[in-house]
Amino acid sequence: MHAIQCKCGSVRGQVEGSGTHSRIICYCTDCRAFAGYLGKAADVLDEQGGTEIVQVAQSRLRFLQGEDCLAAIRLSDTGMLRWYASCCDTPIGNTIANPKVAFIGLIHSCLDRQRMNDDFGSKVAAVNTDTALGTPQLKQRGLFGVIARFIWIVVTSRISGSYKTSPLFYASGLPRVAPKILSAEEWAALKNEL
Repeated sequence: MHAIQCKCGSVRGQVEGSGTHSRIICYCTDCRAFAGYLGKAADVLDEQGGTEIVQVAQSRLRFLQGEDCLAAIRLSDTGMLRWYASCCDTPIGNTIANPKVAFIGLIHSCLDRQRMNDDFGSKVAAVNTDTALGTPQLKQRGLFGVIARFIWIVVTSRISGSYKTSPLFYASGLPRVAPKILSAEEWAALKNEL
């Protein structure tokens, strides 16, 4: 079990059991925009604009308190669902809007930093490095393994039916929280801040 908690402690949960996971740092502009939207860039991003994420099956995620504080945004009407704790704007994670693609990329700011290596290993892939900030230019590493583990999480969740037990989606397939979809103007303003 790995604890999940927002900054103020209102939202608490855990990643249960063991299973396939990937630990990555994503340097994409969308991840930077999410941190910027919440005003959490200093807490979330590394010096080159990367966000550390742990991808796990949604069925392993349990909320113990504060589910009523969960909120979500989409940077566009086709973008990922980006979940956060509305009580203190702590980023929680990213999911695809389709609940059958049942993974969540948990953002390090809600995880127990002291247990990351013990619970998720010390190997960290780097992806979307072409949009990393500053120098030296980072090299992508570990992408093949991330893709393979992602496919495994999604396929095994579908075969077992465990995708139906996500705490983030209703049985109907709708997210438990209606996401705010940013307007083109809001998205453009965020991009200008990156």
